[in-house]
Amino acid sequence: MATTVNIIVGSHVWVEDRDTAWVDGEVTKVNGEKIEVQTTSGKKVVANLSNVYPKDTEAPPAGVDDMTKLSYLHEPGVLQNLATRYELNEIYTYTGNILIAVNPFRRLPHLYDTHMMEQYKGATFGELSPHVFAVADAAYRAMINEGKSNSILVSGESGAGKTETTKMLMRYLAYMGGRAATEGRTVEQQVLESNPVLEAFGNAKTVRNNNSSRFGKFVELQFDKTGRISGAAVRTYLLERSRVCQLSDPERNYHCFYLLCAAPPEDIKRYKLGNPKSFHYLNQTNCYELDGVSDAEEYLNTRKAMDIVGISPEEQDSIFRVVAAILHLGNINFTKGKEVDSSMPKDDKSRFHLEMAAELLMCNVQGLENALCKRVMVTREETIIKSLDPDAATTNRDALAKTIYSRMFDWIVEKINNSIGQDPDSKNLIGVLDIYGFESFKANSFEQFCINFTNEKLQQHFNQHVFKMEQEEYTKEEINWSYIEFVDNQDVLDLIEKKPGGIIALLDEACMFPKSTHETFTQKLYQTFNNHKRFSKPKLSRTDFTIVHYAGLFPPLPEESSKSSKFSSIGTRFKQQLQSLMETLSSTEPHYIRCVKPNNILKPAIFENQNVIQQLRCGGVLEAIRISCAGYPTRRTFDEFLDRFGLLAPEVLEGNYDEMTACEKLLEKKGLKGFQIGKTKVFLRAGQMAELDARRAEVISNAAKVIQRQIRTYIARKEFVALRKAATHLQTLWRGKLARKLYEEIKREAAAIKIQKNVRGYHARKTYTKLRLSAIVVQAALRAMAARNEFRFRKQTKAAIIIQAQWRGHRSYSYYKSMKRAGLSVQCAWRSKVARKELRKLKMAARETGALKEAKDKLEKKVEELTWRLQLEKRLRTDLEEAKAQDIAKLQLSLQAMQVQLDEANATLVKEREAARKAIEDAPPVIKEMPVVVVDTEKVDLLTNENEELKTLLKSQEKRADEAERKCAEVQELSEERLKKMEEAESKIDQLQESFQRLEEKLSNLESENQVLRQQALVMSPTKGLSGRSKTAVIQDLQSPVPALKDAAEAEQRPQKALNDRQQENQDALIKCIMQDIGFSGGRPVAASIIYKSLFHWRSFEAERTNVFDRIIQIIGSAIEENNDVLAYWLSNTSTLLLLLQRTLKASGAAGMTPQRRRSSSATLFGRMAQGFRTSPSGTGLSFSNGGMIGGLDALRQIEAKYPALLFKQQLTAYVEKIYGMIRDNLKKEISPLLGLCIQAPRTSRASLVRGSARSHANAAAQQALIGHWQSIVKSLSNFLKTLRANYVPPFLVRKVYTQIFSFINVQLFNSLLLRRECCSFSNGEYVKAGLAELEHWCYEATEEYVGTAWDELKHIRQAVGFLVIHQKPKKSLDEITHDLCPVLSIQQLYRISTMYWDDKYGTHSVAPDVIASMRVLMTEDSNNALSNSFLLDDDSSIPFSVDDISKSMNQIDLSEIEPPPLIRQNSAFNFLLPRAE
Repeated sequence: MATTVNIIVGSHVWVEDRDTAWVDGEVTKVNGEKIEVQTTSGKKVVANLSNVYPKDTEAPPAGVDDMTKLSYLHEPGVLQNLATRYELNEIYTYTGNILIAVNPFRRLPHLYDTHMMEQYKGATFGELSPHVFAVADAAYRAMINEGKSNSILVSGESGAGKTETTKMLMRYLAYMGGRAATEGRTVEQQVLESNPVLEAFGNAKTVRNNNSSRFGKFVELQFDKTGRISGAAVRTYLLERSRVCQLSDPERNYHCFYLLCAAPPEDIKRYKLGNPKSFHYLNQTNCYELDGVSDAEEYLNTRKAMDIVGISPEEQDSIFRVVAAILHLGNINFTKGKEVDSSMPKDDKSRFHLEMAAELLMCNVQGLENALCKRVMVTREETIIKSLDPDAATTNRDALAKTIYSRMFDWIVEKINNSIGQDPDSKNLIGVLDIYGFESFKANSFEQFCINFTNEKLQQHFNQHVFKMEQEEYTKEEINWSYIEFVDNQDVLDLIEKKPGGIIALLDEACMFPKSTHETFTQKLYQTFNNHKRFSKPKLSRTDFTIVHYAGLFPPLPEESSKSSKFSSIGTRFKQQLQSLMETLSSTEPHYIRCVKPNNILKPAIFENQNVIQQLRCGGVLEAIRISCAGYPTRRTFDEFLDRFGLLAPEVLEGNYDEMTACEKLLEKKGLKGFQIGKTKVFLRAGQMAELDARRAEVISNAAKVIQRQIRTYIARKEFVALRKAATHLQTLWRGKLARKLYEEIKREAAAIKIQKNVRGYHARKTYTKLRLSAIVVQAALRAMAARNEFRFRKQTKAAIIIQAQWRGHRSYSYYKSMKRAGLSVQCAWRSKVARKELRKLKMAARETGALKEAKDKLEKKVEELTWRLQLEKRLRTDLEEAKAQDIAKLQLSLQAMQVQLDEANATLVKEREAARKAIEDAPPVIKEMPVVVVDTEKVDLLTNENEELKTLLKSQEKRADEAERKCAEVQELSEERLKKMEEAESKIDQLQESFQRLEEKLSNLESENQVLRQQALVMSPTKGLSGRSKTAVIQDLQSPVPALKDAAEAEQRPQKALNDRQQENQDALIKCIMQDIGFSGGRPVAASIIYKSLFHWRSFEAERTNVFDRIIQIIGSAIEENNDVLAYWLSNTSTLLLLLQRTLKASGAAGMTPQRRRSSSATLFGRMAQGFRTSPSGTGLSFSNGGMIGGLDALRQIEAKYPALLFKQQLTAYVEKIYGMIRDNLKKEISPLLGLCIQAPRTSRASLVRGSARSHANAAAQQALIGHWQSIVKSLSNFLKTLRANYVPPFLVRKVYTQIFSFINVQLFNSLLLRRECCSFSNGEYVKAGLAELEHWCYEATEEYVGTAWDELKHIRQAVGFLVIHQKPKKSLDEITHDLCPVLSIQQLYRISTMYWDDKYGTHSVAPDVIASMRVLMTEDSNNALSNSFLLDDDSSIPFSVDDISKSMNQIDLSEIEPPPLIRQNSAFNFLLPRAE
C-alpha cells in the first residue's frame, strides 16, 4: 500500500522499474500528484505519488532477519531486504513465523552440520538467526509441550530448493527424535533412504530444475509419548502423468527411463532396449543427459536404494519390466485397418514393439492389440465392441502408458510405506509437505489445473493462518482491533470443486456420455459460468477457457486434457486426496517455509528482482504482508520507538514518565490517530511511520542547519583571528629584522678587534709550542732508547729461566708418565687374569643348582671373612692412629719444654750480661784492675759454654722432632695405603653381594619353575603318557612323589588359610576407614596415603590374585555423587594414588602369561632384571614399618606389578577422568544459563538515560546491574576454586578444569555472537568487553598456579569484541583486520561479524564494501573445504591429560609423617603406618 503523504523534496523513495522491479532514488521535484525522482542508476523518473513507497535510510546495511522489524513493510522493502541478505550468504529470513529460504545454488555444509543442530536445539524461535532447523525445532517443541500434531509446509516453484529443505527438516527431526534401530536402520533413516527411489520414478528435468519433483509428497513422522520417532508414512499426490507421453524441449522424461537405458548390457539385452533417441516417449526433446550426472551410476545407486527400502530383486525386475514395456508401448504406431474407422499396427517395427510390450507385461499379444485398437462398452443388455481410428488408438495407447506408470508409482510408494512401518498407537505426528507451487505454461494439461487447484487450497489455509497469527499478536498485546479483510479465494475454489456445478463435477458428468467432445464440454462451461468474474472465454477459440485465480490468469487447457473417460475417476480421486490432506493440515499446527529461486539460470550469487517478486506474490508472502498492512504493519518496542523518535518531543523524555506513557504522549503531541499502545510495543497504522520519519527528518534537518550556521560562524571568526594574528606576526618579524641588522654591525666591529687579538696570540703560542715540542722529542728518544735496552736484557733473562723450567718439568713429567703407564699395565694384566679365573669358576659353579648353593655358601663365608678382615683393619687403623697421636703429643710436649728451657737460659744470659755491664760501669778506678777483668772474663766464658751446650741440646731436640715427623708421615702413608685396601675390599664386597643377589634370584626363579612343573605333574593324566617336554628327566623325577606332594600341599594350606583370614580382616578395616571422610594431613590426602602404604606393605601389587583392588574401586564408585565437595575430595585422593602407582609400579614381563609361558620368563631381559623386596630379608627395611620413604618416592625401586595391580591402575585412571569430567560439567551447567544473559546487554532506552537528575541514582544502579551476570559467573568460578583448593586438588588438574571452562565460555559466547544479529552491536561489544575484564581480573587474583593459560582460551571472543568496539572500521584494510586486529578469526567468521554489525550507540558503520567483497572472494575460493566454511566453534569435552602428564606435573609426595586416622591407629596390624620415632 503506497503512501500519498509526507513525500517532499529530498525524500528517499522506491519507484517501479521495468528491469529491476523497484529502484531507489531521491525526490527532486514534487508537482501535485506527480513527482520527479533521481534514481541511483542515474535516470530521472516521473512517477505517480500513489505508486511510490518511502525508503528507510536507516535500515541496517546487512538487512533484518525478521521482515516484521522493517520500518516500512512493503513490497520493495521486502525485496531489498532479501537481496541484501542473499548477497551476504544469509539465505534464510523470517516474516513473522514464516521462513523464506532463497536457494544459494551452492553447498553450504557449515549451515547444516551436527554442531549447528545442537545450537538450535531448544532455542526459542527467533532468538538465533533464521534457519530451517529453527522451524523444525519449533514444530518438535510444540508437539512435545502441547501434545498436538504439527505440520511444516514447504512450497515454491521448481528449482527453489524444496526437496533439499525437506531433507534438512527430516535430518533435524531425526536428530531430535531418533532412536536406536532394531534391525540396523532407524525409521528416519528408512524415510531418508526412500528419497533416491522416489526421485528416480517421480523426478524429472524441467526448464527450471534438473531434478524437479513432479509429485506432491507429504511425509508423516509419527512419535511416541517420549518424543521418539516410532513410525512414518509417505503420502504422494498428483503424479504428473502426462510427462510420460508428452515432453517439451529442453525437458526430460522421468529419470527411471534414462537410467534403464544406461543399465548394464545384460539388462538392456533382457529388456530389448537401446539408445534413448530410439524411443518416442524420450526423443521428443534434444536433452538426453544431465551435466555432471552419470545415468549408469544412478541406475546402480537406485538398485541399492531399492534393496535398502525392502524391494526384493524379483520385484525390482518387475518394476523395470514395466518401465521397459512403457517405452515399447510408445513406439507402437497405428495405421488404418481393413474396416472403416479401424486401426492396426503400422509395420513390423510396431509389431515387434507390441510383442515386446506384451512379453514384458506378461499378457497376450492379441489381447493387448485389441485393447489398444478397440473400445468395449458394456450396457445392461449387451457388450458393444467399437473399433478405433489410428488417432484414437494412439490416444488409447498413451492413456494406457500413463495409467500403468501411475499405478506402478503408487505401488512403489505403498511398498516403501510397508517397509518403513507405521505406528498405530502414535498420538502425535509431524508432517512435512513438499509440494510444487503455482504453474502456468502456454499449453496447460489437466495436471497443471490440479496443481493450481491444490495451491489455491493451500493458499487459503495460509491466509487463514497468517490472519490468525495477526489476531494472536494483537490479543497478546491487549490492543483494540477490528476485523481485517484479506484476499479470500473461496470463489475460485467453488468454481472448481463445488457440487453440483463445479468444473470438476461438470467434467465428470461430461465423461459419462460417450459422445462428449471438447466442444460440448466447453459450451457447458460457457453457459454455466458466463457471468462468473473468475471465468472468461478467449475470443478466438471455441474449446479454450481461462480461470483468473490467485497467481494470475490460468491459460486454456489443451484439447487432449478432457478427451479420456478416465478423468472422472482421476478428478474425483484427486479431490478426495486433497480433501484428506487439508483435513490433516487443519488438524495440525502449521509452519510455513517458502522457497524462492533467485534466478532461472541456476547460478549462485545472482538475484533477479523480477523473478523473485513474482514468486513472493505467488507464494503468498506479499499477501501476508498485505494482511499485516491492513492492521498495524509497523511495530516497535517502547525503547526502540523512543530511541528513534524521542527527539520529536524532548520534553516528554525529560518528564518523569514510564516508557508506555512517554510513547503515548509523544504520539498524541504529533497529532497521530489510530495508533495502539500494547503491553510492550507501539502499533502504527500504514503511513504513520513515514509521517513520523518525515517529521524526524525535518527536526534533524533544522538541527543540521543550526549546526551549519554555528560552524560557518566559527570558520569565519577563525579566519579573522588567523588574519589578525598573521599581520601582528609580520610586524614583529620586520621590527626584529631591523634590530638584528643593527646588532650585526656592532657585533662585527667587536669581532674584528677580537680576531686581531687572537691572531697575535696565536702566532706567539705557535712559536713557543714548536720549540717546546722539539725538546720533548729529543728527551723522549733518549729515554726510549734506555728503556728498550733494559727491556731487552730482562726479556732475555726471563726467556732463559722459562726454557730451563720447561725442560726440567718435561723431563720429570715424562719419567712419571712412563712409570704410571707401566704400573697400570701390570695392574690391568694381573686383575684381568684374576677376573678371568674367577669368571671361569663362577661359570662352572652356575651350571647346576647344587653348584649355585655351594657358591652361595662360599660367598657367605667369604663375605664373613672379608667382614672380619675389614673390622680387623678398622681396629688396627684405629690403634695405629691412637699410637701416632700419642707419640706426636709426647714429642710436642718435649719440644715445648726444651723451648721453655732455651728461653729461660737466654733470659738468664741477658740478665747476667746486663748485670756485668752495670757492675763494670759502676766500679771506681783502682789499682787492682787486672783481677776484676779476669773474673769477669771467666764468667763470660762460662756463660758462653753453657750457651753452646744449650744450642747443641736444641739441635738434638730438633733432630728428634724431625725424626718423629718422618715417622708420623710414614705411619700416615701406611694408614692411607691400608684405607685404600679397605675401600677396595668394600667395593669387592658390594660386587659379591650383587652377584649373590643375582644368583639367589636365579635360584628362586628355578625354584618357581620347579614348583610349576610339580603342579603340572600333579594335574597331568597318567593315561595320556608323556609328550614333548614332559619326557625330560626332570619331569620323570617329579611324577613319582605325587601323593607326598598332595599331603605337603594340604599341610601348607592350613597356615595359609589363617593368614588369609587375617589379611581379610585387615582389608575390612582399611575399607571401613576409607569409606569415611578422613581429610588431609599437611595438604596430603590421608586416604590415598594409607591405601598405598597398606597395599605396599601387604605386597598386593605383586599378588597374582586379590580382591582388595575391586573393593577399593567399588568404594570409590559408590562414594561419587553430584556434590562438588565430594567430587573434589575423591579427585584429590584418586589422582594422588594414581601418581604413587605410576611412579612405583612397572609392567611385569610375565604379567598375564599362562604358566607354560611363564616357565621361560627367567631367561628374558625382565627375568634377569627382576627386582623386588622378596629377594632378600633386607628388603623389608624399605617398607613403611619403620617410617621409610623419608626421602620421597625416589628412595624406592619400582615394583614389578602383576595383572590385578595393573588393572587397578587402569580402573583408577578411568575414575580420575570420570570425576574430572563430572566436576567440569557441573561448572558448565552452573554457568550456562548465565552465559546466555552475558552475550547481550540488557536494553536501556535513551529515555531512561536522559530523564534528568532525578533518575541519576537509578541510572547508576542500572549500570551496575548490567555487569551483575558477569559477576555471578565470577562468583561461581571463585566458589569452585575455593572447593578445589580446600580439598587440595593438584594445581595441574585445576588448571586443566579452568582451561576447558574458559574454552567453553569462549565457544558459547562466540557462537551466540555469530548466530544473533542483535548481539553484533557496538554497545553489546562494550558490555561483553566489560564482562571479559571482570574475568581477567579474576584470573589475576586466582594466580597462574591455578588458572594457568585459561585467559588465552578466550581469544576468539576477545578479538571479536575488540573488533566490534573499533570506531574506524571503514578505514581498516583486510590485511590489518586479519593480521593485526583479529589474527585468530577465520575469513568466514570475520565476514559474518562484518555483515551482521550494527551500531545502536554512535551510528558507526561496518568495514568498507571492498573489504567485504575481498572476504567474499576468499570464501568462494575456499568453498570446497567443509571445515573452513564452518564459522562456529566446537566445544572440546575430551579429557585433556594423560597419566604421564599427571606424573610429570605433580611434585614428590612425602608420606612418612602422615598420621593415620584413629580407627587405623588402634589396630596393631597397621603399626607400619605410624610415623618413625626419631
